[in-house]
Amino acid sequence: MEVMEAIRARRSIRQYQNRPVAEEVLHEILEAARLAPSARNRQDWRFVVVNDQAQIQRVAAAAGQAFLATAPVIIAGVALEPEGVMRCGVPRYAVDLAIAMTNITLAATALGLGTCWIGSFDQKEVKKILQIPEAYKVVELMPLGYPAEQPAARPRKPLAEVVSYNHF
Repeated sequence: MEVMEAIRARRSIRQYQNRPVAEEVLHEILEAARLAPSARNRQDWRFVVVNDQAQIQRVAAAAGQAFLATAPVIIAGVALEPEGVMRCGVPRYAVDLAIAMTNITLAATALGLGTCWIGSFDQKEVKKILQIPEAYKVVELMPLGYPAEQPAARPRKPLAEVVSYNHF
């Protein structure tokens, strides 16, 4: 699948087939995250792959989103330097992990898998479950698996409403 096709095909999947993700497929998806650009190429991130069913259940409970437990894998994107700020005033971790997790999403889509960006979870509880040090920050939880649903595309604003040239 070419890149624009993957971008257009991507959906937020909230129901997954009871089918494992092969290790080589998971590795390819994680490689997409590893290759993502980051501020000053610092790569201040860690991707915690949760594939133990009991652990997935605990993470789903901490997020208060039962559908997470239907995924065979959850990837937690973790910022190792949550205090770092770029010169423009934007936190590095938010941008860097958004890029890396988007790479995961697009690689997964291209390989026939689905994902969903999850930002609603109990930070303290997820860190405890995944044994993440206090100084770090979980930025996102991303379920990963073969879709058991095919949601329709959601509407997007026209290009003219989101793009301007040479000034705002």
